[in-house]
Amino acid sequence: MSNSLPYPGAPAGSESRSVLAIPAFRKLWNSMAFSSFGDWLGLLATTAMAQELSNGNYSKANFAIAGVFIVRLLPAVFLGPIAGVIADRFDRRRLMVFCDIFRFGLYLSIPIVGNYFWLYTATILVECFTLFWSPAKEATVPNMVPKNKLESANQVSLLAAYGTAPIAAIVFSLLALVSTGITNFLPAEYSSTADLALYIDALSFLYTAWIVFQLREIPKGAASKATVNENIGKSLFEGFKYVNSSKLIRGLIFGMLGAFFAAGAVIGLARTFVGDLNAGDAAYGILFGAVFAGLALGISVGPKIFAQFSRRRIFGAALTISSFFLILLALITNLVLAIFVTIILGAFAGVSWVTGFTMLGLEVADEVRGRTFAFVQSLIRVSLVLVLAIAPVIAAAIGRHTFKFENFEVTYNGAAFTMLAAGIIGVIVGIVSYRTMRDRPTVSLWSDVLAASRGELGGITGATHTGIFISFEGGEGSGKSTQTELLKTYLESIDERVLLTREPGGTPLGKKLREILLDNQTGNISPRAEALMYAADRANHVYSLVRPALEAGQVVITDRYLDSSIAYQGAGRILQPAEVARISRWATENLAPILTIIMDIPADQGLARLQSRDRLEAEPLAFHERIRQEYLNIANSDPERYFVIDATQSKEAIHEQIVERVSKLPLLAMNQSAKKRFRK
Repeated sequence: MSNSLPYPGAPAGSESRSVLAIPAFRKLWNSMAFSSFGDWLGLLATTAMAQELSNGNYSKANFAIAGVFIVRLLPAVFLGPIAGVIADRFDRRRLMVFCDIFRFGLYLSIPIVGNYFWLYTATILVECFTLFWSPAKEATVPNMVPKNKLESANQVSLLAAYGTAPIAAIVFSLLALVSTGITNFLPAEYSSTADLALYIDALSFLYTAWIVFQLREIPKGAASKATVNENIGKSLFEGFKYVNSSKLIRGLIFGMLGAFFAAGAVIGLARTFVGDLNAGDAAYGILFGAVFAGLALGISVGPKIFAQFSRRRIFGAALTISSFFLILLALITNLVLAIFVTIILGAFAGVSWVTGFTMLGLEVADEVRGRTFAFVQSLIRVSLVLVLAIAPVIAAAIGRHTFKFENFEVTYNGAAFTMLAAGIIGVIVGIVSYRTMRDRPTVSLWSDVLAASRGELGGITGATHTGIFISFEGGEGSGKSTQTELLKTYLESIDERVLLTREPGGTPLGKKLREILLDNQTGNISPRAEALMYAADRANHVYSLVRPALEAGQVVITDRYLDSSIAYQGAGRILQPAEVARISRWATENLAPILTIIMDIPADQGLARLQSRDRLEAEPLAFHERIRQEYLNIANSDPERYFVIDATQSKEAIHEQIVERVSKLPLLAMNQSAKKRFRK
């Protein structure tokens, strides 16, 4: 597994303050924030103007709003692959100033001209200039901060990009409230809410140009080409090859597209939806802000609240819940309730969004991660264009419908029906994604909720290393030691670096603990004390041996790991297995194997193979039968991670089956593929 990527939420306060203390970067960050604010305010203003120019025609308004979204996204699809290359040929500071001045002039001209043709034309031109401004900015950031602060700089940049959306929505709503009074000073045709927002939008870009003009620290010369500026066709083709090779990644991207589908439907239909609720521009701004406020809430708070849950499970579950609230939103005819539901919808969409991108970082190997992200980003661009274009068109085609009942009547319009359909599709996508990616199919989500409330799911968090971690488990006499040696020999034969270890006894401290725990002269040990001693050995084992090897990219094979404690001290000693598991997860800092091979053999047959018996092996047969049954229970809870093999077979047959299963590990397959390419 590859290194974990941070959740794309706001960084810790001390880190953000540290990077923003750099004067040059602070100025650049201010320009990013005002530029993003201008982009969001421009989106609100241009869609509102498209609504105004329709003169109350419902179908025309929906088509016009769809047109705004299309022309905003199309330049990124067609010009995106080459904009970064062209931008690299110019002085970055001058290019950024040039783009901001032109964006200022274009936004200023939209309300003055006041027709559809120039609205769309100016919007396209604005997006084209933005495509040149953005790569120049991205290439500048690494020159503004030390390498050890680059991650924090990227995080606060993300905050500037998305955190300004609710601010823009608030400003737009306030402008809607004061626009009536402004007509006393300006002609009515130049003082609507959309017009005022566009004037402020234009000024924000003029201010951004002034900030960048003063940034003499921006270096000249070519910048490194960003991954997002690779040729979209090539990114789609190469990314598709890697995506198609993994069931997990396919389910992940399928779900992420579902999340953007639902969010795109809300954004694309928000203006006509609030109009259907007999509300105006102020309500539009609030509803728009509610979506992004919810997203920000989910991105920043979600990873903390759902830290106990498997990312694979919470991704599909959050997407399904978000889509359910989209269905609820479509059925609501009260604006206040709609805003409240939108925030919840956005929050769960944010959880799904941040979890999806984090999982891409966890599940995709480093050498193909860039291409995979480029594939996802390109696919999302295309999908958003389709959703934002199609949703308003469908809404316009459906039109207004009034349903009469005995004592009352209710009116639902095309926007509500379209959001209802989008919500249903989102629920289906979420359920399919959940079922595709769930890592423990025999355990219900409700069981996980209850277990998480007791702090018992901490171990299911995914790997944070570049190595491959395999553990062998099983009862006494099952042949684990023989098979670990055979697997080590096989992996070394295909040029993998392998560390073979065991518990207890893998470290100098472990050897001493092993003597105490297994020596018949030790006598009786309290079951709880025994569990704690094994946990102590495991904590030191992981800290001093296992984790360093994994971080170095090695394959680690361990003869016994935390499942042994769950089986032996939990079921065998009749302690609570969940409590024993919690102790081991704390001791190992939630480090879990990517594959656990359980050598299953009837207890009496395994014990019959032993020539002598240590303290544990000498326990009664019922003790060992409980252990065997607990191993099988553990394996049934997560069949994706556990591989149960009949240990009564010949060692050659067992080894052949283990090699076949290990060869299917995604990272091992990627490693072997990379080595083959290197040899060529």
